[in-house]
Amino acid sequence: MGIDGESAEVHHRHRDVTGGWLRPAVFGAMDGLVSNFALIAGVAGGQASQKVVLLAGLAGLAAGAFSMAAGEYVSVASQSELAEAEIEVERLELARHPKAEMRELAQVFEARGVDPEVAAEVARQLSRDPEEALEVHAREELGVAPGELPSPVLAAGSSFLAFGAGALLPVLPYLLGASSLWPAAMIAAVGLFLAGAVVSRVTTRTWWFGGLRQLALGSAAAVLTYGLGALIGTNGL
Repeated sequence: MGIDGESAEVHHRHRDVTGGWLRPAVFGAMDGLVSNFALIAGVAGGQASQKVVLLAGLAGLAAGAFSMAAGEYVSVASQSELAEAEIEVERLELARHPKAEMRELAQVFEARGVDPEVAAEVARQLSRDPEEALEVHAREELGVAPGELPSPVLAAGSSFLAFGAGALLPVLPYLLGASSLWPAAMIAAVGLFLAGAVVSRVTTRTWWFGGLRQLALGSAAAVLTYGLGALIGTNGL
């Protein structure tokens, strides 16, 4: 029930911004497409054969996907372990010094503009349930909640699959028998634009801005590595 005994009406909904899968999935797909296309462009710029370019693309796909997954797993696991350790510290403090923790919580509400008497009463009521009190303290002091920490397995799996999907796009033409870079470049360009446009759906940017921005960044990386490959190949290094 809301104010004056009336039920609150929800007039809007928010998108989930706390999930552990979105960031690694988006980053993985972008990184896979850009880095593997740049790798293929660099090898192709060195006048390598179709088989060498294909091998480089497949090796880049595998190495990058496993590297991304391992990195995300360790990063998210370490972050979660740190949060769990701090939550345990808070749990012990609530057990050892419940009154002090209750006063601390009341001060948090007061700092947000709640009247001292009301803040003290809210803190008292929340502190009656130890688990509820722990969750409130963790949210207020640590910015996390017990049981809602991101999953390292989910983050690693999302990164692996997303990177692999992105990295596969520029390799596909070579798998189908292409002998030049142009088919891979066209597929990569379309993929870059679409990836940027899709990402704009979860941001405030327009789809065309997101698409063009990603296309420009990916193309710049490919052009630079192609030029480097051509320079090294020309000099026989």
